[in-house]
Parts: sequence; structure tokens; C-alpha cells
Amino acid sequence: MEGHPLLFSGLVLLAILIGGMAQLIPAILVHDAVPITHQMKPYTPLELAGRDIYIREGCYNCHTQQVRTLVAETLRYGPYSEAWEYVHDHPFQWGSKRTGPDLHRVGGKYPNLWHYKHMMDPRATSPGSTMPTYAFLAQGKVDFSQLHKKIALMQKLGVPYRSADVDAAEALANAQAQTIVADLASTGATAAADSELAAIIAYLQRLGKDRQGVDAARSSEKPH
Repeated sequence: MEGHPLLFSGLVLLAILIGGMAQLIPAILVHDAVPITHQMKPYTPLELAGRDIYIREGCYNCHTQQVRTLVAETLRYGPYSEAWEYVHDHPFQWGSKRTGPDLHRVGGKYPNLWHYKHMMDPRATSPGSTMPTYAFLAQGKVDFSQLHKKIALMQKLGVPYRSADVDAAEALANAQAQTIVADLASTGATAAADSELAAIIAYLQRLGKDRQGVDAARSSEKPH
């Protein structure tokens, strides 16, 4: 074959095409490349806004959202991550560097006040932290009236939002934000409902919540 460069090149190209089709065709034809065996709820409008802020500020540069199957990680962070948990992430936030801890199981681990203080002054909650302050998020504003556009876009990408979710995006975001700021107010902290700080707290408090419900269901199914 090496003595016939054109023939050799043609056969190599044919092998590449066959291998490529073997990889691509099943992924195109299958309805879901990753079978969803559990119910993963889409992000709420406020959580989606908080996620965009998380991406904008480059939080993925220091925090991962992928608990590996290593014992040290499952002991520290909780159950290892599974593919179905990222089905609604566009894009996913796996990350590759842990200057700070993994955040895939942080939802509900701390109260809203902890996240508030951590954003205002990371050293107040985590002595020695190298994380910069994000106090400016308290001044940034989320335009609730535009959130329906985010929901509609995610809907086009295959996230199972209903038309009613698009129409109610502003009201849903405001209601969730009011709940967060009311909780903060009960502890002496103040934040505006439409602040970027409230939105990112909503997002962080969501991470891992769906997995908690699945783990509880799995536990109940086990024979006693």
C-alpha cells in the first residue's frame, strides 16, 4: 500500500469516514444521547439568571461542578456526579481546576446568609480564602422583564419548559427572589430582590437538589 500513495490515502480516508459515521449516526438518530432515568427539573428563571452571572464572573475557573468517583471526593463533597444531572446545562460547568471546592453538591449545604456573607467578603466565612470579593453583585440588577427570552432560548435547545413558563418568567423570578431576600432580612442582611446577588444565591442553592431527591428515592427502594 505504501507504494501506492493515492490508493493508500483513499483507503485511509474511507476508514476515517466509516469510523466517523459509526460515531455520529447513532448519536443523531437516538432521541436522547444520555438516557434520562431520573427527573431533572429545569432551572427556574431566577436560577438561570444566577447561572449566567456565575459564568460571566468566571466562577468555573476556580470551582468545578463534577464530583469524581474518588473516595476522598465523595467523602468531602457527596455522591459522585452522574451524566443525567447535566442534561439541562447549556453549557455544562464541569470545570477543571479546584482553587476552591467543588460546588456540585453545595445546594442547601449552607443557609442563604452564608452565601450572602461569602459573596460580600469571602474571608468572613472561609478564613484564608483567595476568592475575590463579589460585593458589587449587590448593586448589579437583573432585568426580570427580559428573563422570558432566556427561558424561550433554553426551550429551543430542548429544555422542557412549557409556554406558560416563558410567559410567567418575570413573576416566578420575582417570587423566588422575594423569598430569598425575606430570609436574609430575617437574619439582619439586606439585598434587593432584583439584585444579581439574590440571583446567584438562588443558583448556588439549587446545585445538587435534584440528586438529593433521587438518592432519597433510591434509599426507600432498597430492601430493609
